[in-house]
Parts: sequence; C-alpha cells; structure tokens
Amino acid sequence: MGDHQAFERYYWFDNQIRAGKYPNATRLAEEFGCSKKTAQRAIDFMRDRLYAPLEYDKIQRGYFYIDNSFELPSLQVSQEELLSILLAQNILSNSAGGSISALINRFGKRLFVKMGDLGLDEKRMKEAFSATWNEYAPARGPVFQQVSKALLENRVLEFSYTSPRDQQPNRRAVEPHHLQHYMGSWTMIGFCRLRNDWRKFMLSRMTELELAKEQFKTQPKPEWASQLEGGFGIFQGGKLTTVKLRFNPFRAAWIKEQVWHPQQNITALPDGSLDMTFPVYKFHEVKMKILQFGGDVEVLEPLELRDEIREDIVKMKGIYL
Repeated sequence: MGDHQAFERYYWFDNQIRAGKYPNATRLAEEFGCSKKTAQRAIDFMRDRLYAPLEYDKIQRGYFYIDNSFELPSLQVSQEELLSILLAQNILSNSAGGSISALINRFGKRLFVKMGDLGLDEKRMKEAFSATWNEYAPARGPVFQQVSKALLENRVLEFSYTSPRDQQPNRRAVEPHHLQHYMGSWTMIGFCRLRNDWRKFMLSRMTELELAKEQFKTQPKPEWASQLEGGFGIFQGGKLTTVKLRFNPFRAAWIKEQVWHPQQNITALPDGSLDMTFPVYKFHEVKMKILQFGGDVEVLEPLELRDEIREDIVKMKGIYL
C-alpha cells in the first residue's frame, strides 16, 4: 500500500473516532473497498507502529481513544512534491494580485518546517526557477477571491463588466462554472443571465462584485466545454475554421519546435519551408500572432483571413510610407 493511500485510511479512522462514531475494521473495509483483513492490519499498524491509544468497546463494537491528546504524525512529503508546490508559487507569483502566491508561500513555509531540510530553501527556489508573462491582464486579489468563492460554493455572482470595445460597464449576474488561467490572465466561464447563454469573462474587467446568497445547480462540463476548448487561443464557442499557414525556411526552424494547438498539423516541404494547420473560432488573436512574423509567414487558408491580413498591411503602409 502506498504511503498516501495508507495515511488516507489512518486519517479517516482517526476522524471517525474523534466524531464519536466508534469505527471498526468492517466500516474501514467498506469505506475503502478493501478486505476486512487489510482493514484490521491498518488498525493494528496505527496501534503498534503509530502508537495510537486505541481501545475496543464491545458494546459500541468499535474503537475509541483512551487518550484524546494523541495526534497522527504528519503525512510525509517527498522532495519532488515539495518542489512542485514551490514551483507553482513561482509560476503564479504575479497572478490574481499575488493572492495565490501568498497562499502557496504560507503552505510552503509550513512544509519546510515539517519536513526539515531536503536540500531546498526559498532563496534557492527563486534563483533556480522563474516564469515570465507579458501582455497579460492581471486580476486584482479581492476579485479573484470573490470569483473563486462563488465558483466553489455554487453561488450567483453579480458584477459590473466593461468590454474594451464599448467602454460602457453593464451589470451582470452569472453562474460561475470554471476558472481558466490563460497566458498569465484569468478568465471565468459562466452562464450569463443577461445574455441567457454561456460567456467568458476576464477577471481584470470586473468591478463592484457582489456574492449573492442564491445558489445554483452546476451544469455538466459538456454544456460549457465549448467555451474552454476547440479552436486556437482564448476565443471559443462557435463554428471552427481551419487555418493554414506557410512559414519560410528561415522561420520554420523555430516554428517546428512550437505547439500552437493540440490539433495542429505540421508538414515540412522540400525547400525547407513549413506548413501548419489548426482550427480557429475567431480571427482576432491568430491575426496578431501571424502579423508578428511579418514576411516570414503567409496565410494560405482561409481566404477571409488572408484578406484581413492584406487589409492590415495596407493600413500599416499608410502609416509608415
């Protein structure tokens, strides 16, 4: 039995005792789907190796502690597990106003205290690993906390939302279902009661949040998954179009190392150039991506996207010529 699985049984048994439920081997076996002999061995291990002050009550047909001051030893954490937690802290250091990083930091400190020196310390972690984001829209800590609370408690969230396009805030009442961390920014997927449909909201654009007392029934993932996955980038939720790009031999050396989309296809051509295809819902984000490569890339399909790129080039010529 793995350490984590074993400790899960010990902690369950300990909680049952403290709740006055007098657990026994039969109840432990039923809870974890194991044999009664395996369950009894776990109880014996608690008593003989963890020194739990267990006593069997014949009337209650279960165990209790003769000394309630007893505490189970802390679950041991491996160096790799500790490393993953502290690495998450570094990656999310600027996310959600730093609130996530602060929580992980406090937890990490407690782990260091409990685990002792595993050859890692906070200074070394900061020097050895880092994560950098640019062009992201940071969410304020209080906003992230309110949205998270609404999501986890299935409560309707009301807020004012301002889109860069219209610059006019409007009040929304939304049933939050998912939080997505995308390229350094946080977005919320929820059912918008104003639009009577699923929508994606940037946390950075939310103000005047209010957590309603009303709770809602969560919908299964297939109901809202189209807002999360499908096409390239952050824009999702509709009919997908296949985009085909051709990169010249110079740029192909970099592009072949990159993953733009899980369903992308890359074809190397005899002259060293490279074709890439992937699905897209809206052209906004992929257009900006294409333009950053200048003359090193050509849009082959669809013609609509090719025309939009051509129009942008004409606008740029008007600026620079």
